Amino acid sequence: TFILGYFLLGCSLVLSVQSFYSASDDVVELTPSNFNREVIQSDSLWLIEFYAPWCGHCQNLTPDWKKAATALKGIVKIGAVDADQHKSLGGQYGVRGFPTIKVFGANKNKPEEYQGGRSSQAIVDGAMNALRALVKDRLSGKSGSSGYNKQVDPASSKKDVVELTDDNFDKMVLEGDDVWMVEFFAPWCGHCKNLEPEWAAAAAAVREQTKGKVRLGAVDATVHQAVSSRYGIRGFPTIKIFRKGEEPEDYQGGRSRGDIIERALDMFSENAPAPELLEILNEDILKKTCEDSQLCIIAVLPHILDTGAAGRNGYLEVMMKMSEKYKKKMWGWLWTEAGAQMELESSLGIGGFGYPAMAAINTRKMKFALLRGSFSETGIHEFLRELSVGRGSTATFGGGSMPKIYSVEAWDGKDGQLPVEEDYDLSDVHLDDDFDKDEL
Repeated sequence: TFILGYFLLGCSLVLSVQSFYSASDDVVELTPSNFNREVIQSDSLWLIEFYAPWCGHCQNLTPDWKKAATALKGIVKIGAVDADQHKSLGGQYGVRGFPTIKVFGANKNKPEEYQGGRSSQAIVDGAMNALRALVKDRLSGKSGSSGYNKQVDPASSKKDVVELTDDNFDKMVLEGDDVWMVEFFAPWCGHCKNLEPEWAAAAAAVREQTKGKVRLGAVDATVHQAVSSRYGIRGFPTIKIFRKGEEPEDYQGGRSRGDIIERALDMFSENAPAPELLEILNEDILKKTCEDSQLCIIAVLPHILDTGAAGRNGYLEVMMKMSEKYKKKMWGWLWTEAGAQMELESSLGIGGFGYPAMAAINTRKMKFALLRGSFSETGIHEFLRELSVGRGSTATFGGGSMPKIYSVEAWDGKDGQLPVEEDYDLSDVHLDDDFDKDEL
């Protein structure tokens, strides 16, 4: 009885932690089973929070999200997705941190990132601004439909699924550098017909999100029997994954577009090279790297005279290892020498001491967090892990904008040299006659 009671108590605690929203709230809980019906096929404007139950920032947002949902009831729909439990939905919309808020407007297949504040008033203001923009588009004649029907229409989206045959299979799939997910189907197969719209929708999203590096194809196994028999296809639909130079792998995941997209994005990030580690030489490098990333990791390394080339390369090697470890996050990675970007250091509270130092910056929210532990693989990993789960301590940039960035010369990879002192010619300097040499 004690064990059973303890088990039930444990379950209730887990449920209470995970249930951010209940049926009595005006926030709609969304899952892979109802997302399509509630959101994609809806003509309403939606603001949707993607959260994780363990995320501190998500817990802080919950009361404001509920309050905004009540204020917007009947005007704008407010939803929430437990993206930790439903990873396929988060993966489908490129969610890489928590909480992430997306605005699903006229084209539900391409939601926009919500950039506003997190108070209930700011959320309501952001929703009303998005609603005004949607109504203005409709007045001007732009379509206000969700785009769902268009996406699953074979005439439009099926073009993203590459038709593979006995003649083109080897050249396109085996000899190319891209990763392929290939469906072997039969036209008479009911499960294949059910998969077709999901496969087509996933193909469009995957092509866009991986820049064409992961591709979805389809083989009519009743027509192209040579390639189908080569891979032992006996049931339909069969999905296989092809990577260059490797044996094909059976796809074991779910058959919804969200499941397919999530697997494709995982393969993309697994095969993607680590992000480039760049020195901050000018404002353009900082802007381009940070504006394209959710987080920008910036290290301020000691002056070259303090470490020499070997010491600096040691620090850079640690950073490169960590960029490889966190490459799935697609963050930006930068470094600068102590004293080269004094305004940046000052705005981060680093200036003048404590090198090497590191900061993680979100330029969209104008917030940053500082590495408090050691500048080592272990210390940096702990720092970034805490940030990625929403537990890190953050601060806001003073003035709400990025500091001035100066143009500097790139490090030449060599040890530093002290400035050469000028030689002074003292031959024409005469001592005063009254100067007593004995005083020396």
